[in-house]
Amino acid sequence: MQANLLQPFDGKVFVQTLTSSSGVYRYFDAADELLYVGKASNLKKRVGSYFLKPRMEPRIAAMVSQIARVEITVTRTEGEALLLESQLIKSLKPRYNILLRDDKSYPYIYLSTGEDYPRLAFHRGAKNLKGKFFGPYPSTYAVRESLSLMQKLFKVRQCEDSYFRNRSRPCLQHQIGRCTAPCVQLIGVDDYASDVRHAQMFLEGRSKAVLDELGEAMERSSRELQFERAAILRDQVAALRQLQAQYHVQGANADMDVIACSIESGIACVSVLFFRNGISLGTRDFFPRLPLEDAESPDVLAQFVAQYYLDRPVPRELILSEPIADQDILAELLAQQTGHAVELKSSVRGDRAQFLQMAQRNARASLTARLASRQTLGTRFEDLKKVLELDFSPRRIECFDISHTMGEATVASCVVFGPEGPEKSHYRRFNIAGITPGDDYAAMHQALTRRFRKVADGEGAKPDVLLIDGGNGQVAQAMDVLSELGVSGIEVVGVAKGPGRRAGEETLVLARKAAGSLGRELHPGSSSPALHLVAAVRDEAHRFAISGHRKRREKARERSVLEDVPGIGARRRSALLKAFGGLSGVEAAGVEELMSVKGIDRGLAERIYASLHA
Repeated sequence: MQANLLQPFDGKVFVQTLTSSSGVYRYFDAADELLYVGKASNLKKRVGSYFLKPRMEPRIAAMVSQIARVEITVTRTEGEALLLESQLIKSLKPRYNILLRDDKSYPYIYLSTGEDYPRLAFHRGAKNLKGKFFGPYPSTYAVRESLSLMQKLFKVRQCEDSYFRNRSRPCLQHQIGRCTAPCVQLIGVDDYASDVRHAQMFLEGRSKAVLDELGEAMERSSRELQFERAAILRDQVAALRQLQAQYHVQGANADMDVIACSIESGIACVSVLFFRNGISLGTRDFFPRLPLEDAESPDVLAQFVAQYYLDRPVPRELILSEPIADQDILAELLAQQTGHAVELKSSVRGDRAQFLQMAQRNARASLTARLASRQTLGTRFEDLKKVLELDFSPRRIECFDISHTMGEATVASCVVFGPEGPEKSHYRRFNIAGITPGDDYAAMHQALTRRFRKVADGEGAKPDVLLIDGGNGQVAQAMDVLSELGVSGIEVVGVAKGPGRRAGEETLVLARKAAGSLGRELHPGSSSPALHLVAAVRDEAHRFAISGHRKRREKARERSVLEDVPGIGARRRSALLKAFGGLSGVEAAGVEELMSVKGIDRGLAERIYASLHA
């Protein structure tokens, strides 16, 4: 249901048409932009509170004055309304809602299945591989640390399948006692499967059951006079107990997350301590967007829990620094999602109280660092405004750079900075093709054309300042592209290296103001906050371009020339390489020898020979 758009919106009249059921309401302005999403156990009372009160807080009054229409979705229960509200806030990002800005995918530990010798590995991204996933973990470090523990305890392989299949002797991991060398069959399939099962049980939090099984197996081996096997199991039990004692956190005997919030100067920090299986996995800090300066900690915590956990695995306990609204409803929703009871607690004692104090200290420290960083960035942005003689402080800076090796695998990067620092979700790379190798001007022209064609079509954000790594020539390319596409209102600045390429002596080349001319050259000096900002953005673009170039170059060099032979797919290519011991062996083989490989007839063998000897 939604309000009538033909007349000015009358909230008092609209409220009379509402039901008393639970549901979600959405406010829109005259431009049809979403202002706010809220949920209610009684829609008539909740929505009416915005329009029927004689006096409201200034922040709420400012939002209500913009409302042009209202949409209503009725739900069966208040829990459904809470779930829908969180989903809409995450997907639609309303202007006046607290929004968790967390666009990173979380790392997992991956255990492959369906093979004789499964592997454990680090995984990030879509969980579309055949196997089991354990996590998510709060950081890459937590996954690496856990994988290192698994190597010490259970010696399950962690190497890539391509490396595993091509081993002819054990690798270094076997020599230092961290792998049983299944690649050369130094361990049987059944014994390896037992190690994998124990590793899986440990990752699932059943370490006591693993210890019990290993102890029973050790005693059984001893009774059967298999003393060498018993000694191996004894050492494994001892290592597991030692590692438990080393990494176990006193008082963290359950899976739980400890969450604290701190707010200052319109910025909120939510700090989370993660505990699984009695082991601390580390801390992660989040900085939700606060549209209203006087947002309070309980509101931020409530939105964080709803937005963060409703699409992730949930531990059995969530310890909160303050009680939140709808705590019981949220706990019930999380329990339905995860399949086990979930408790939300804010009043705790003993060890849990100490963990909560630790989370609160982390939140305050991270917030202090963020505020200091923001203040520094604000100073730099203001100085850039003065140096470039802009009418306003820039809100979005983009920088382009080119990277290649003697013209090979050219990649252009685009990085984005705002007043709060790098906006990595907006970073882009462009693989450059169809130009003369080494022509940086053509590469820049192509990258800028691909980027700003979308702006010309009305898609994507337009930067206030466009930085180009280079001098007059690269700046001219940028101006030509913007002119061709009809894009205006962007300040184009080249960043040319100074004498001796020394940091702090860069020259800022301003764009030409008229056809055939160039703007001024500026030398802000090493003490200029504006130059510090420009250099940081330029260096980040350079790093991002180089990393993309290296990946593209390595991928190109790993490509087999056999892939270009018509009729050669992955299976035949693998058979050829295996039969002749590698590409050099295939190149040395004659047509008759190539025909000895299964699936290779004379015509195909002749094509392979001709392709390799062209």
